[in-house]
Amino acid sequence: MNTSKANQAQAAPGENRMGTQPIGPLLASMAIPMMISMLVQAFYNVVDSIFVSRLSENALNAVSLAFPLQNLMIAVGGGTTMGINTLLSRSLGAKRQEAADRAANTGIFLSVCSAVLFALIGVFCSRPFFLAQTDVAEIVNYGTAYGQICLGLSFGIFCQFCFERLLQSTGRTKFAMYTQMMGAVINIVLDPILIFGLFGFPRMEVAGAAAATVIGQITAAVAGLIINLKYNKDIHIRLRDIRWHTRTAADIYRVGFPSIIMQSIGSVMTFGLNKILISFTTTATAVFGAYFKLQSFIFMPTFGLNNGMVPIIAYNYGAKKMDRVKKTVKLTIFTAIGILMLGFAAFELIPGVLLSFFNASEDMLAIGIPALRIIGTHYLLAGFCIIAGSVCQAIGNPLYSLIVSVCRQLLVLLPAAWLLAQTGNLNMVWLAFPISELVSLILSAIFLRKTFRAAERAIK
Repeated sequence: MNTSKANQAQAAPGENRMGTQPIGPLLASMAIPMMISMLVQAFYNVVDSIFVSRLSENALNAVSLAFPLQNLMIAVGGGTTMGINTLLSRSLGAKRQEAADRAANTGIFLSVCSAVLFALIGVFCSRPFFLAQTDVAEIVNYGTAYGQICLGLSFGIFCQFCFERLLQSTGRTKFAMYTQMMGAVINIVLDPILIFGLFGFPRMEVAGAAAATVIGQITAAVAGLIINLKYNKDIHIRLRDIRWHTRTAADIYRVGFPSIIMQSIGSVMTFGLNKILISFTTTATAVFGAYFKLQSFIFMPTFGLNNGMVPIIAYNYGAKKMDRVKKTVKLTIFTAIGILMLGFAAFELIPGVLLSFFNASEDMLAIGIPALRIIGTHYLLAGFCIIAGSVCQAIGNPLYSLIVSVCRQLLVLLPAAWLLAQTGNLNMVWLAFPISELVSLILSAIFLRKTFRAAERAIK
């Protein structure tokens, strides 16, 4: 009998399926719902910009320049819930129910606190943020309205993140998919209605896109709470326990804080790159914004796969089943590489078609087609890097992921983009993406190997 079968034979009758089910079917059942829901989310992100681009290029620029603020919000929400996810799954794997419940309830409290913080940022910092990037009044006005609504009502996205991750952590990814899809569909339906003022609604333009987004997020959050209370029997959410717990918060942020920093670095990178690109032309920033929307179709399924992998790894590491951890990682890496190969093909073969979705002008096509082809080459390397970073986080080495992210985006990508911009050739700037991804690949391979060695020593 091999080790995997032995583990299954020894499993307690009530053990979560993450510790007993064969890895292939388990990963598929965990990841596919998340991949589908994230594809839907990517679709509504793109639709949002497609509708906005029908207003004007300045409107598209405003939404594009807002990305660092939105990404910062996503960084805090996603990083916090990454910590919740990992701690909760590990606690369940180790049969520590009280710790799992504390992770869930403290996580909800931390998510609400994050929402309050970003509401204040949205109200008071949106206009200064856009003025720091451009003096075009229309872009500043559009962007300020968009930022104030998205951040001011951010309790929807933070609670949505939290309740969906509670479902993922206990293996109920189908329910998480349902809530995400519900929010996405509502957003997609409301986008044209609120942007253009259809069916008697006022024409809100860019503010309408923001309103549609937060309404979808709030709806998904409410649905996620109801489903957790009714169907998630592995954890117990109690109002009296939704409060600060120092040790649990520290454990959550031990894993989550590096993830927050890593994604926040993305906001710094985007802000810096927008400043570099806008020195050439505002159309270059519109291309960069369109790229970010398009790349979500490629990366979102990969992140969904990643999110399906993390609780499996954390649970089995907590249960000291290292063979299952390794099998999960290998299968996930090969799948991620396959997904990103499709993205590479799309960016190389049909870049003009992709940009035409955004009502691209001749100038935008002239800049955007070579840009997508150059940027697209980094997809050949990114799959391994994404999965390796999450593995390091899930089994207790979040610092490695942080180092890779800092090196990739701050120490390599931005300086490379600035240096290449000195040539006066805009096309050279896009080469910063494959250059930085190559550095990330080398570091990720080294740190993944070190993480596995440390994990094997720890469970012996």
